Amino acid sequence: MRHTMSDRLKARCRQLGLNAAQVGEIAGVNRSFVYDIMRGRSANPNLGKLDRVAQALKVERNWLIHGMGEVQGEAPIVEHPDDYFVAISSVAVRPSMGGGHLVENEPEEGRPYHFQRSWIKNCLRADPASLRIMHVEGDSMMPTLNDGDVVLVDLGRRSPTPPGIFVLHDGMGLVAKRLEHIPNSEPPRVRIISDNLLYRPYEGGSEEINIIGRIRWFAREM
Repeated sequence: MRHTMSDRLKARCRQLGLNAAQVGEIAGVNRSFVYDIMRGRSANPNLGKLDRVAQALKVERNWLIHGMGEVQGEAPIVEHPDDYFVAISSVAVRPSMGGGHLVENEPEEGRPYHFQRSWIKNCLRADPASLRIMHVEGDSMMPTLNDGDVVLVDLGRRSPTPPGIFVLHDGMGLVAKRLEHIPNSEPPRVRIISDNLLYRPYEGGSEEINIIGRIRWFAREM
Protein backbone atom coordinates (compact mmCIF):
# COMPACT_ATOMS: atom_id res chain seq x y z
CA MET A 1 0.00 0.00 0.00
CA ARG A 2 1.31 3.44 -0.92
CA HIS A 3 0.76 5.99 1.84
CA THR A 4 0.39 9.73 1.28
CA MET A 5 1.52 12.71 3.34
CA SER A 6 -2.10 13.00 4.46
CA ASP A 7 -2.07 9.38 5.69
CA ARG A 8 1.13 9.90 7.66
CA LEU A 9 0.03 13.17 9.20
CA LYS A 10 -3.33 11.76 10.30
CA ALA A 11 -1.75 8.56 11.64
CA ARG A 12 0.81 10.49 13.68
CA CYS A 13 -1.87 12.82 15.08
CA ARG A 14 -4.00 9.83 16.11
CA GLN A 15 -0.98 8.20 17.71
CA LEU A 16 -0.20 11.33 19.77
CA GLY A 17 -3.83 12.10 20.55
CA LEU A 18 -3.77 15.48 18.80
CA ASN A 19 -6.22 17.14 16.46
CA ALA A 20 -5.40 19.54 13.65
CA ALA A 21 -6.08 22.63 15.76
CA GLN A 22 -3.78 21.42 18.52
CA VAL A 23 -1.02 20.62 16.05
CA GLY A 24 -1.38 24.05 14.50
CA GLU A 25 -1.18 25.72 17.91
CA ILE A 26 1.93 23.79 18.95
CA ALA A 27 3.61 24.40 15.59
CA GLY A 28 2.61 28.06 15.43
CA VAL A 29 0.81 27.71 12.10
CA ASN A 30 -2.79 28.29 11.05
CA ARG A 31 -5.00 25.25 11.66
CA SER A 32 -6.17 25.45 8.04
CA PHE A 33 -2.61 24.65 6.95
CA VAL A 34 -2.82 21.34 8.87
CA TYR A 35 -6.40 20.65 7.74
CA ASP A 36 -5.50 21.12 4.08
CA ILE A 37 -2.73 18.51 4.30
CA MET A 38 -4.98 16.07 6.16
CA ARG A 39 -7.69 16.42 3.49
CA GLY A 40 -5.21 15.97 0.63
CA ARG A 41 -5.74 19.52 -0.62
CA SER A 42 -2.11 20.58 -0.23
CA ALA A 43 0.35 18.34 -2.05
CA ASN A 44 3.13 20.97 -1.95
CA PRO A 45 2.82 22.81 1.37
CA ASN A 46 5.14 25.58 2.52
CA LEU A 47 8.27 23.76 3.71
CA GLY A 48 9.00 26.19 6.51
CA LYS A 49 5.57 25.66 8.02
CA LEU A 50 5.81 21.92 7.40
CA ASP A 51 9.09 21.90 9.32
CA ARG A 52 7.31 23.37 12.33
CA VAL A 53 4.51 20.79 12.04
CA ALA A 54 7.08 18.00 11.85
CA GLN A 55 8.81 19.33 14.97
CA ALA A 56 5.47 19.46 16.79
CA LEU A 57 4.87 15.83 15.87
CA LYS A 58 8.45 14.80 16.73
CA VAL A 59 9.19 13.48 13.24
CA GLU A 60 11.47 14.57 10.43
CA ARG A 61 9.89 16.59 7.63
CA ASN A 62 11.08 14.00 5.11
CA TRP A 63 9.08 11.32 6.93
CA LEU A 64 5.89 13.33 6.48
CA ILE A 65 6.59 13.89 2.79
CA HIS A 66 8.15 10.58 1.70
CA GLY A 67 7.85 8.17 4.64
CA MET A 68 11.62 8.14 5.09
CA GLY A 69 13.32 9.71 8.10
CA GLU A 70 13.40 9.64 11.87
CA VAL A 71 10.29 9.24 14.01
CA GLN A 72 10.52 9.65 17.77
CA GLY A 73 9.21 6.44 19.29
CA GLU A 74 7.29 3.90 17.22
CA ALA A 75 6.23 4.89 13.73
CA PRO A 76 2.43 4.94 13.32
CA ILE A 77 2.69 3.53 9.79
CA VAL A 78 4.89 0.73 8.49
CA GLU A 79 5.73 1.88 4.96
CA HIS A 80 7.22 -1.40 3.73
CA PRO A 81 5.69 -4.23 5.80
CA ASP A 82 7.59 -6.94 3.93
CA ASP A 83 10.79 -5.45 5.37
CA TYR A 84 9.46 -5.96 8.90
CA PHE A 85 7.20 -9.00 8.75
CA VAL A 86 7.40 -12.44 7.17
CA ALA A 87 4.47 -14.71 6.33
CA ILE A 88 4.63 -18.26 7.73
CA SER A 89 2.47 -20.88 6.03
CA SER A 90 -0.27 -22.56 8.02
CA VAL A 91 -0.76 -26.25 7.20
CA ALA A 92 -3.95 -28.23 7.62
CA VAL A 93 -2.50 -31.22 9.52
CA ARG A 94 -3.16 -31.20 13.25
CA PRO A 95 -0.54 -33.01 15.36
CA SER A 96 -2.31 -34.99 18.04
CA MET A 97 -1.21 -35.00 21.67
CA GLY A 98 -2.86 -38.37 22.15
CA GLY A 99 -2.71 -41.42 19.95
CA GLY A 100 -1.61 -39.69 16.78
CA HIS A 101 -3.28 -38.04 13.81
CA LEU A 102 -2.98 -39.92 10.53
CA VAL A 103 -1.55 -38.04 7.61
CA GLU A 104 -3.23 -39.37 4.50
CA ASN A 105 -2.60 -36.55 2.07
CA GLU A 106 -0.25 -33.65 1.62
CA PRO A 107 -1.50 -30.84 3.87
CA GLU A 108 -3.11 -27.87 2.22
CA GLU A 109 -1.70 -24.47 3.02
CA GLY A 110 -4.08 -22.19 4.88
CA ARG A 111 -4.09 -18.59 6.03
CA PRO A 112 -0.50 -17.49 6.76
CA TYR A 113 0.58 -16.01 10.09
CA HIS A 114 2.89 -12.99 10.16
CA PHE A 115 5.87 -12.58 12.46
CA GLN A 116 8.50 -9.89 12.84
CA ARG A 117 11.38 -10.71 10.53
CA SER A 118 13.89 -9.51 13.15
CA TRP A 119 12.44 -11.95 15.74
CA ILE A 120 12.68 -14.88 13.32
CA LYS A 121 16.26 -13.96 12.42
CA ASN A 122 17.73 -12.80 15.72
CA CYS A 123 15.78 -14.74 18.36
CA LEU A 124 14.79 -17.98 16.64
CA ARG A 125 17.78 -17.92 14.27
CA ALA A 126 15.57 -19.75 11.82
CA ASP A 127 14.99 -19.79 8.09
CA PRO A 128 11.42 -18.56 7.47
CA ALA A 129 11.10 -21.09 4.63
CA SER A 130 11.55 -23.90 7.20
CA LEU A 131 8.78 -22.70 9.53
CA ARG A 132 5.19 -23.90 9.55
CA ILE A 133 2.12 -23.09 11.64
CA MET A 134 0.07 -26.05 12.92
CA HIS A 135 -2.76 -26.57 15.41
CA VAL A 136 -2.44 -29.29 18.04
CA GLU A 137 -5.13 -31.62 19.35
CA GLY A 138 -5.54 -33.66 22.53
CA ASP A 139 -4.54 -33.37 26.18
CA SER A 140 -1.32 -35.33 26.59
CA MET A 141 0.90 -32.23 26.67
CA MET A 142 -1.25 -30.30 29.14
CA PRO A 143 -0.64 -27.98 30.88
CA THR A 144 2.16 -26.92 28.51
CA LEU A 145 0.04 -27.23 25.37
CA ASN A 146 -3.75 -27.32 25.30
CA ASP A 147 -6.09 -28.70 22.70
CA GLY A 148 -6.40 -26.16 19.86
CA ASP A 149 -3.15 -24.30 20.57
CA VAL A 150 -1.29 -22.82 17.61
CA VAL A 151 2.36 -23.89 17.32
CA LEU A 152 5.25 -22.68 15.20
CA VAL A 153 7.29 -25.66 14.01
CA ASP A 154 10.88 -25.36 12.79
CA LEU A 155 11.34 -28.10 10.18
CA GLY A 156 15.07 -27.37 10.15
CA ARG A 157 15.56 -28.52 13.74
CA ARG A 158 15.06 -32.26 14.07
CA SER A 159 17.66 -33.24 16.64
CA PRO A 160 16.34 -34.06 20.15
CA THR A 161 19.43 -32.42 21.66
CA PRO A 162 18.86 -30.27 23.55
CA PRO A 163 15.56 -31.73 24.78
CA GLY A 164 12.43 -29.94 23.73
CA ILE A 165 8.92 -30.30 22.35
CA PHE A 166 8.70 -31.63 18.82
CA VAL A 167 6.20 -32.71 16.22
CA LEU A 168 7.01 -36.26 15.13
CA HIS A 169 5.54 -39.17 13.25
CA ASP A 170 5.47 -42.11 15.66
CA GLY A 171 4.42 -44.74 13.12
CA MET A 172 0.70 -44.08 13.56
CA GLY A 173 0.45 -40.37 12.91
CA LEU A 174 1.72 -36.94 13.85
CA VAL A 175 2.08 -36.28 17.56
CA ALA A 176 3.42 -33.40 19.65
CA LYS A 177 5.69 -34.70 22.41
CA ARG A 178 8.67 -33.78 24.53
CA LEU A 179 11.78 -35.59 23.32
CA GLU A 180 15.13 -36.25 24.95
CA HIS A 181 18.07 -38.30 23.75
CA ILE A 182 18.94 -41.25 26.02
CA PRO A 183 22.67 -40.88 26.83
CA ASN A 184 25.06 -43.67 25.85
CA SER A 185 22.36 -45.57 23.94
CA GLU A 186 23.64 -47.55 20.96
CA PRO A 187 21.99 -47.43 18.54
CA PRO A 188 20.67 -44.01 19.61
CA ARG A 189 17.32 -44.04 21.39
CA VAL A 190 14.90 -41.26 22.27
CA ARG A 191 12.58 -40.93 25.26
CA ILE A 192 9.12 -39.67 24.24
CA ILE A 193 7.42 -37.83 27.08
CA SER A 194 3.94 -36.40 27.68
CA ASP A 195 3.73 -33.48 30.10
CA ASN A 196 0.35 -34.82 31.26
CA LEU A 197 1.29 -37.38 33.93
CA LEU A 198 -1.68 -39.57 32.96
CA TYR A 199 0.34 -40.61 29.90
CA ARG A 200 3.38 -42.82 30.44
CA PRO A 201 6.66 -42.02 28.65
CA TYR A 202 7.98 -44.51 26.13
CA GLU A 203 11.13 -44.99 24.10
CA GLY A 204 11.94 -45.41 20.46
CA GLY A 205 14.98 -45.87 18.30
CA SER A 206 16.05 -42.86 16.34
CA GLU A 207 15.42 -44.83 13.17
CA GLU A 208 11.88 -45.72 14.32
CA ILE A 209 10.56 -42.21 14.73
CA ASN A 210 10.45 -39.43 12.21
CA ILE A 211 10.98 -36.04 13.82
CA ILE A 212 9.19 -33.41 11.75
CA GLY A 213 10.47 -30.36 13.60
CA ARG A 214 10.94 -28.57 16.91
CA ILE A 215 8.14 -26.39 18.31
CA ARG A 216 9.60 -22.91 18.81
CA TRP A 217 6.52 -20.88 19.81
CA PHE A 218 2.87 -21.34 20.64
CA ALA A 219 -0.25 -19.21 21.09
CA ARG A 220 -3.54 -19.84 22.83
CA GLU A 221 -6.95 -18.32 22.35
CA MET A 222 -8.34 -17.21 25.68
